[in-house]
Amino acid sequence: MQIFDGIISDRGSKYAVSGQPCTSVNEAKAFIKTLCKKKKFAKATHNSWALLHSEGATKNDNGESGAGMVIVRMLERENLQNHIIVVTRWYGGKHLGGDRFRHVKDAVRHYLDNAF
Repeated sequence: MQIFDGIISDRGSKYAVSGQPCTSVNEAKAFIKTLCKKKKFAKATHNSWALLHSEGATKNDNGESGAGMVIVRMLERENLQNHIIVVTRWYGGKHLGGDRFRHVKDAVRHYLDNAF
């Protein structure tokens, strides 16, 4: 499990990104469960994730509407199969509007550039 914490901060919201090789939805759920055993991540406002695997794409916005699809599209562009990426957000009290999608993209890009 690779975790990059504190990579983005905007108007009080803070972001982290994490991931690891993963081949199924059950493995993805286990990854999220393990991640959330860390108190900080359990208290996060959103843990949005996506995975491309043999049965297609699986995503979970976890309340951050549209974030899972942003992650799916980036995984598809990179042709990164069997690898889960989770973008975590701690809400800072101010709405970010469309900037939240830019932050999700930037978080995934940070992971892709630094995890391999």
